Amino acid sequence: MSDPTYTPPRVWKWEPGNGGKFANINRPVAGATHEKPLPVGKHPLQLYSLATPNGVKVTVMLEELLEKGIAGAEYDAHLIQISEGDQFGSGFVEVNPNSKIPALMDHSTNPPQRVFESGAILLYLAEKFGAFLPSDPAKRTECLSWLFWQMGSAPLLGGGFGHFYAYAPEKYQYPIDRYTMEVKRQLDVLDRHLAENRFMAGDEYTIADMAIHPWYGALVKNRAYDAAEFLEAHTYTNVVRWTEELDERPAVKRGRMVNRTWGEPHEQLHERHDASDFEYRTQDKLEAGE
Repeated sequence: MSDPTYTPPRVWKWEPGNGGKFANINRPVAGATHEKPLPVGKHPLQLYSLATPNGVKVTVMLEELLEKGIAGAEYDAHLIQISEGDQFGSGFVEVNPNSKIPALMDHSTNPPQRVFESGAILLYLAEKFGAFLPSDPAKRTECLSWLFWQMGSAPLLGGGFGHFYAYAPEKYQYPIDRYTMEVKRQLDVLDRHLAENRFMAGDEYTIADMAIHPWYGALVKNRAYDAAEFLEAHTYTNVVRWTEELDERPAVKRGRMVNRTWGEPHEQLHERHDASDFEYRTQDKLEAGE
């Protein structure tokens, strides 16, 4: 897109560092780039992640399970710095051959079970612990439909709109218009549905809400891409209402803090190994030497 007269060659050739915020970690091949084993903490569930929207989905789910008193959902959350290429370490690639966060290892099984892709992790945990996935077949189907809606739609929001609007080294009208139109359509889909439903699957809070909220809630509350005004996000009143309700859930507040390395220091918990870490190990406490 850097040249408006660009004609694709017959065979594409990779040019490393070809622009954009994440050019230093993008490449056209898979696999590990270096040897680096993953740490393993004291709990059966080991999460390797970063507090991007996809990472937040899973930390919110784990905190919601703990909020319900499900002790088996205790977990260690290890920080994966994607800007530094941690996701290409040999240990991480063994857990997720796609080299994307989040990735989960469940050591309560024999052999330990790996789970990758955020939607798969949400579904795995919901089925493992019997929570946040409706038992009624019709409601379960509705929940899963919205879960997979998010998995299919968010790449157009993040890799499409977010990239060209916020991260691309140069601004071009065509891709911004193209993806803005699609994101506004997606917001309208959500807004129309939430006009008639408290949550995504009806009157029950589920993994569908946990999947959609970190992306679209962040968008309408201007926590993503600084684009709320551009998108007229305030006009999607039902999405805003739903977002504000979920924002107040204690588990959501905690989940958004885990593996977070930006923003206010008191909202950053780089790694989580115990429930007490929210009180004693946030970045403001560590920087103050408390």
